[in-house]
Amino acid sequence: MIRLFAMLMAFVLSAQAAMAGNIVLNGEFTQGGLIYGNVWPGSTIAIDGKPVKVSKEGSFLLGFGRDAKPEVSLSVHFPDGSSETYPLEIIKRNFKIQKIDGLPKRKVTPKPEDVKRIRQDNAQIAQVRKLETDTPYFDSGFIWPLKGRISGVYGSQRILNGKPKSPHNGVDVAAKTGAEIIAPADGVVALVHQDMFYSGKTLMIDHGHGLSTVYIHMSEILVKDGQKVAQGDAIGKVGMSGRATGPHLHWGMSLFATHLDPALAAGPMD
Repeated sequence: MIRLFAMLMAFVLSAQAAMAGNIVLNGEFTQGGLIYGNVWPGSTIAIDGKPVKVSKEGSFLLGFGRDAKPEVSLSVHFPDGSSETYPLEIIKRNFKIQKIDGLPKRKVTPKPEDVKRIRQDNAQIAQVRKLETDTPYFDSGFIWPLKGRISGVYGSQRILNGKPKSPHNGVDVAAKTGAEIIAPADGVVALVHQDMFYSGKTLMIDHGHGLSTVYIHMSEILVKDGQKVAQGDAIGKVGMSGRATGPHLHWGMSLFATHLDPALAAGPMD
């Protein structure tokens, strides 16, 4: 059996373990981590019994949320009929507490009419996160969409105007208003909204297989719904629309409804 304990690692099964071929996993096996996988074409994958989408070339993704349990089970069924099961250990993280004051009261405790709007916004975002596009655009890998000071990190408990709120689901990069934001990976624009209650100008990109990214608080969106983008293409400009105390980009990443840490996917900022 193969066990995975270290971060940023890969393993390749030997021919003795899987006569049909091999399986490779790359990424950080930790809460918030995105794992890139590749397996012999025609194989099927499941994580804790739940099927995982595999491209015709054998690419697939695994994602572990903020509260992922310490161990999951990966099962692989190869085209020759053989199968293997592997326990994967997920490293626990300690998350920060972030206090943000000075927000407009209505942006922390919305009025009844705001709640209706928020629900509509959330429904649109949820629809994008249900997409299961066949094309593995994520094979391009990820880079940072913007370089600047990290002003907010994934998983931190947010205390807004003294009130505990949900954990932060992305990473914030502070920069000057108007700074260019680029696509961190190949994909298709799946949502463009000019004024969501909390997130202001909001953009989402579908990277395939249920992986999506979101970009919020922008001052301008430079792409259209349904447009294909390549890694490095300009997609928007930094702003402070929605609930924000200063110009910055909030960058989020989800595998279906599981929020992941985009900073882990992109690696250190150069």
